[in-house]
Amino acid sequence: MASTAQAGNALAAVIAPLIKRDGISDTPLPGVSLLCLSRHQVRTPLLYEPSLTIIAQGRKMGYLGDREIYYDPGHYLVQTLPLPFECETYGSPEAPLLGISVRLDPALLSEMVTAMGNAGYHDQTPLPMASVAMTEGMQDAVLRLARTLNEAVECNTMGTARIRDVVFEALKGEQSQALRALVLGHGNYSRIVQVLSKLHANVAQDFSVEQLAAQANMSASTFHQHFKQITRSSPAQYLKRLRLIKAQQLLLQDNHNVNQAAAAVGYRSVPQFSRDYKRYFGEPPLQHRRQEQALRA
Repeated sequence: MASTAQAGNALAAVIAPLIKRDGISDTPLPGVSLLCLSRHQVRTPLLYEPSLTIIAQGRKMGYLGDREIYYDPGHYLVQTLPLPFECETYGSPEAPLLGISVRLDPALLSEMVTAMGNAGYHDQTPLPMASVAMTEGMQDAVLRLARTLNEAVECNTMGTARIRDVVFEALKGEQSQALRALVLGHGNYSRIVQVLSKLHANVAQDFSVEQLAAQANMSASTFHQHFKQITRSSPAQYLKRLRLIKAQQLLLQDNHNVNQAAAAVGYRSVPQFSRDYKRYFGEPPLQHRRQEQALRA
């Protein structure tokens, strides 16, 4: 097996020419994105959709409650739930962080889990966000996917197969149980997955713990215990962070003003929204937008 440094260098050499700017860049393959950051980014609230994140150069450190999650060329990130967390990124102009992200498509995942049966099954506690040691199989699969992005004909013809290769390697890995739980619908983990899906689809709606517990078919106390065990936050904390990150996306990407962003995520008081936003992101909404726009200019 090639060293992780060698494999990372090979992947970085393939994807670097495809990246034109800092941030997340789409590719011709739906669900596949490229990551780049040519500076150090301090610990910042983020929200990843369910995905696999492979780092070719640089490193990231995620903070989820009391957990610290490192991912770098030797470890890829398996994110099975869309959890608000905090992340610090290590990159520089000389050696920017470079990576590739593969969104976990529920239909593809369901098809592959059904076809695999128990092959590759790891009897480990599923985690919604975990760093997994890089394997030779995953290194090769990601490199094939990245090379496909450079050729339009190959991308159109083999792109979906290359994505399947990467997901297949993840399904053989340490967090296969978490990936399987997304589609098999068994156990407490899957019940919490369903509740989180409802919160994301109805971010502006208010829910009581009793309502969410009823959906999960649990008592309120049991639901609260399992919810906090998985997300490292209470339901109320989770919903507040989710709303603030969604509002940040509206402000920075969709050009909503502060009033529109607050209303879109369920805030009835704009001053309360601004206070919560500053407490979470460290800056008021408008100032935060100006600074992010200046960094991207």
